[in-house]
Amino acid sequence: MDKDRIDQIIDKYEGKASSLIQVLMDIQEENHWLPREVLKKVSEKLGVSFRQVLRIATMYKTFSLVPQESHETHLCAHGKMSPTDAIKKYKIEKLVERINSASDLEELREGILSKRDSQKPCIAICNGNGCSHRNHGIIKAFEEELRKHSLEAKVEIRATGCHGFCEKGPFVVIYPEEICYVEVTPEDVPEIMSQTLVEKKVIERLVYTDPNTGEKIVRQSEIPYYKDQTLFLLGNNPKINPKSIHDYLAFGGYSALAKALFEMTPEQVLEEIKKANLRGRGGGGFPAGSKWETTRNAPGEVKYVIVNGHEGEPGAFMDRALLTGNPHSVLEGLIIGAYAIGSQQGFIYTRHDTPELLENIHLALSQAEEYGLLGKNILGSGFDFNVEVHLDIGIFVSGESSALMRSIEGKAPEPKPKYVRTSVSGIWDKPSNLNNVETWANVPLIINKGSEWYRSIGTEGSKGTKLLSLFGNVCNTGVVEVPFGTPLKEIVFGLGGGIPNGKKLKAIHFGGAMGGSLPARLIDSPLDFDGLAKLQAQIGAGALMVLDEDTCMVELNKSFLQFLTEESCGKCVPCREGVRQMLNILTDITEGRGKEGDIELLEEIAEVVGEAALCSLGRTSADPLLSMLKYFRDELEAHIKEKRCPALSCKHLKGGVR
Repeated sequence: MDKDRIDQIIDKYEGKASSLIQVLMDIQEENHWLPREVLKKVSEKLGVSFRQVLRIATMYKTFSLVPQESHETHLCAHGKMSPTDAIKKYKIEKLVERINSASDLEELREGILSKRDSQKPCIAICNGNGCSHRNHGIIKAFEEELRKHSLEAKVEIRATGCHGFCEKGPFVVIYPEEICYVEVTPEDVPEIMSQTLVEKKVIERLVYTDPNTGEKIVRQSEIPYYKDQTLFLLGNNPKINPKSIHDYLAFGGYSALAKALFEMTPEQVLEEIKKANLRGRGGGGFPAGSKWETTRNAPGEVKYVIVNGHEGEPGAFMDRALLTGNPHSVLEGLIIGAYAIGSQQGFIYTRHDTPELLENIHLALSQAEEYGLLGKNILGSGFDFNVEVHLDIGIFVSGESSALMRSIEGKAPEPKPKYVRTSVSGIWDKPSNLNNVETWANVPLIINKGSEWYRSIGTEGSKGTKLLSLFGNVCNTGVVEVPFGTPLKEIVFGLGGGIPNGKKLKAIHFGGAMGGSLPARLIDSPLDFDGLAKLQAQIGAGALMVLDEDTCMVELNKSFLQFLTEESCGKCVPCREGVRQMLNILTDITEGRGKEGDIELLEEIAEVVGEAALCSLGRTSADPLLSMLKYFRDELEAHIKEKRCPALSCKHLKGGVR
């Protein structure tokens, strides 16, 4: 690779040693591998030891030290596009100069609304992660049809974020009538144009059909999947273009920021979050206000705030739906949090493998800065705040708080002992507040509507709504948003539509590889942080997997341990060896080699790992196993004592595979 080009990449990050991972990623993407001489050059330019550079290059699965075939990463609905190109393309839909006050913001909002015709037809096309690979042809087909009918100036095409109902995507919603078509293909577009846009007729074969009643439902908001949700966070996803700050402003965007900066002190903002009892949505459910307060009161002037958009939990895709579909809502919450905590530097840590996500984040940051909502003297308030984007590139453990912060520093993403909390000593040993995407997105709602309104939703200990990714043996897969306290039965059999193929529900599993399973008999349990934790099925980030009667719980737990064995950083013995030994025992059991004493040995290892592992990945690695022992012990015993798999799933045991 040309040395001048390496210099250009490094200069883009101002030669910061903390940019090591980003620099290597850019080189990998452009050159398709990392030659040794390139690594040496990077080491010299960044002032980082070659040993550390080599360690990073060999730790991440994304990097290669041998030549690889060329591939493209950055794609959008209109073809190949990098985040930088995207910023150039969309920069910037400007009506006025930089906003310097709250009144300027409202004037801009009024100007945007005054130029919009609420009766102008708009074709909203779901461009969420689940549909984006299928809808490029749909967008192109609509553009061609508009040209054919000479309607380019009269009809708007809007590529929106995720609509949530992934099972029925891609969605096309035509406003202002809100005519909703599901499972649309490019071949359907000419008919939609001629019949619906021109003739104003509804195409019945494309609207949603209620599987229970056979009713044809035309409006998206009347489809039971949407009607039975409480869409505070995701409600605007089907209506706005995430690449347009004007769309966000038109729906009241950044009004909470203006309120916080000009009508509230930092202490008042903090107090409002505490009163709301906003609990972190990343898994532990720790009160966000308490964490903010700890960071704010920690010694030192420099403090950091971080959005954890890693979302590495298998089956979890809620944060991506939110951050891709409405990135400004997350950014607004982050800026408000920074103001309350006293931070002038923030970080967004997210996935590298979702091009639309990265594009929308970079655009949101660029637009916010252009308008004076980010950077120096935000809205003329005197408050300064900047944000950097850092990428996870293929390691599950880098979602753990201390590992994530080491990654931002440009170091190997290994957890470290938390004798001192990261809210007191995090990035570069400075106080660092970490919350996940969903937590930050709740902040503008609380500031705008007040803590009393927020506390009116949910249970005594769990307030507000929760995003869940619903998947597995369930009819309706996708992202749902429901108030805390909603019975799990309503989620699985109401929103989820029940179990397909006439099968019975066996269990529901929360929290991915470090969660827990509940048997069908507990399906009436309410969605609640503390209640589910007592049942050994912690909510985690919100991945909800539905399991039918054909699921072997032993095989399921083996797959979880296999995943964690591969993803363990290997730094501590309890996790590195304990998880592997539990996997070996379960493998023997599923292959007919189980023996008396295996269950007791599993319990003993689980106890040691849970107490002695360095980070939460290790300490909670046995949680699915422990919940299986609590609720499905008889199934495990059948595998050992009778050499029989009750689900007829394990091919080495009696009955074989169905």
